[in-house]
Amino acid sequence: MAEISPPTLNAGSFHPRNWGAWLLISFMLGISLLPHRLQHYLGLAIGRLGKRLLKSRVHIARRNLHICFPEKSAVQREQLLEQCFIHLGHSVVDTANAWFWPKWRFAKHLHFEGLEHLEQVRQKPGGILLLSAHFWTLESHARAFGVIDPGVGIYRPNKNQVYEYFQYHGRTRANKYLVDRTDVRGMIKALKNGNAVWYAPDHDYGTHAAVFVPFFAQPNAATITGTATLARVKNVQVLMSYALRNTDGSITLVIEPAIENYPAGDTKADARTINQAIEKAILRAPEQYMWIHRRFKSRPEGEPSVY
Repeated sequence: MAEISPPTLNAGSFHPRNWGAWLLISFMLGISLLPHRLQHYLGLAIGRLGKRLLKSRVHIARRNLHICFPEKSAVQREQLLEQCFIHLGHSVVDTANAWFWPKWRFAKHLHFEGLEHLEQVRQKPGGILLLSAHFWTLESHARAFGVIDPGVGIYRPNKNQVYEYFQYHGRTRANKYLVDRTDVRGMIKALKNGNAVWYAPDHDYGTHAAVFVPFFAQPNAATITGTATLARVKNVQVLMSYALRNTDGSITLVIEPAIENYPAGDTKADARTINQAIEKAILRAPEQYMWIHRRFKSRPEGEPSVY
């Protein structure tokens, strides 16, 4: 598959069918111009409204939290659920800032943890498989990492050409380019060229090229095996990285030490290693993780849906 060309706008971009996307982008641009304190209250309002309106997502998140944290009380899980949707609201603000803020303003609200781990792996030749997860801060994470080491992102192109234009250029504001999540050759090429490639294998992408291994308290979570495939590219090192939102609204980019002895060659063991790294990251701030996705939609043959 050929490398994705940066999307452009044309006369058709202003067709009435795209007016909804233009309104959304205008709203996000407006958010980015607000004072930081007002952004905070707007994020709270969006999150609380989202919890009221997105009933099906509330159900999915509640089930995921029950499945993953059976040791917690119902009250504790409901508190996590509430905070999860608050961070959904904040993610709208964070996305607007990551896409539209100038470099100086973004840097003003950015902190780093573990930069020495990136410096260590960069002393060796080869690319970096930047292992991450779907936190609500993922747009901030993309820009934050690009500030120190511009890389390549893996993503799903949006069908709406207007939103796709701003999504692509927002995510590459501090990075090089994006690769379609189905383009494995493109990912390998980026790694061979020494790039840091952002890769999040924490969703349930079906049973193709996947194995069932534990994820938190769920013993059978469909987990893709492509992570090990990419990690086998010559000289590639695997780093866990994610961004956390602080109470003052600033963002901390976290970079963990390189994962050693990976892949080991055992498909299930390798998948479990990745899930454990993701679990460790989530436990830093479980309320900031996107529990609204059906992480356990694929079941072993004969098992009923958990949703």
